[in-house]
Amino acid sequence: MITMSHSAAIGVEAHAEPKAKVRNLSLDRARTFLTLVVLLHHAVIPYTYFGHTDPTSWVGFDMIVLATDSFFMAMFFFLSGLFAWSGIARKGPASYLADRVRRLGIPFVICAFTVIPLAYYAISLRLNPEIGFSQFWWTTITKGPWPSGPIWFLWVLFAFDLIACLLYRLSPNLLDPINRLSLRGRRRPAEFFAVMLAVSAAFYVPGLMYFGPSNWFEFGPFSVQHGRVMLYATYFFFGAGIGVANIDRGLLSADGRMAKVSWDWMVLAIVPYCLLWVLIFIKREILGNPSPLPNWYEGIYAVCVTVFSVAIMFLILALFQRFRQSGSARLLDPMQAAAYGMFLLHYPITLWLQYWLFDYNWPAIAKASAVFVLTVILSWAATAALRKIPGASHVL
Repeated sequence: MITMSHSAAIGVEAHAEPKAKVRNLSLDRARTFLTLVVLLHHAVIPYTYFGHTDPTSWVGFDMIVLATDSFFMAMFFFLSGLFAWSGIARKGPASYLADRVRRLGIPFVICAFTVIPLAYYAISLRLNPEIGFSQFWWTTITKGPWPSGPIWFLWVLFAFDLIACLLYRLSPNLLDPINRLSLRGRRRPAEFFAVMLAVSAAFYVPGLMYFGPSNWFEFGPFSVQHGRVMLYATYFFFGAGIGVANIDRGLLSADGRMAKVSWDWMVLAIVPYCLLWVLIFIKREILGNPSPLPNWYEGIYAVCVTVFSVAIMFLILALFQRFRQSGSARLLDPMQAAAYGMFLLHYPITLWLQYWLFDYNWPAIAKASAVFVLTVILSWAATAALRKIPGASHVL
């Protein structure tokens, strides 16, 4: 009897006729949860202790911002990549890109000309109360600066999708090694964690040390942090590799070991997060907050961010797998269809709420709570209303 090697079997399964995408509740809930994290991040930023833009602040919000900023956008790229390679295989590169133009390109253009100027007008009014919106909008579009806010994610994700299509045309088997690693990760998730951590650090640490943490590429509404773009690419293509085939039998399988060791990921996330605060203390109290920071400092900081980012992503995915039947996890289900629209629409709602609350003598926690809750409600309601327009659900 002739037998097939494990590696060859994976290759056959990976490149068999692609099957239609099946919803994965754990991943859907993780994506919806991340959307709420984005809304929380933007809701509390003005009320942070360092660099706050509101008269009130609370150091606890600095803890939230440090954590969220260190992982949530990278995890979004990972989740987006999960269905990229299989989507290209199922639809073909041309059809897949046409779909991404509809889901990413059109929203980016519309938001760049409407949602984003409306959001930043609230900030402009605080600096120049006499300026009208039409004047602000025209100056933003023609002279700049033309900030992108959170929608920078859309054009960068489209660029990764385009690269994925080109790589798929070059070789449909290109990401098979990651897929094989994912299949082994069903029983040995630490192996996948170690490889992803090493590759992420190899791409992220040198970039952060060279460009620094605050250096952005900016061209009109197109912007992205120089030091993080390769980190985002790493997460995207690791996700794409998992999604080549057998996503339900690999690292993210419902009965895999990843969820069973979820508390180990918590320890791996807490330790580097605490070290980040130690480094922040050293920067401010010992080094005197110099600019630029020494290379050794940037390097250690980048390593801690990388470990924390990968570990907390594993933790979140593990928890949603482990407690997929719990009632608390199901609370996110009604919001799932609106999550993308909430991501696109929330920013002006958040900034205008912060603008209106600026002069009120409320505690920082009260202001941030009001902004977060109202942002969730209003962005959810606005998305639900827009999705009733014929054809809008294909974009939102």
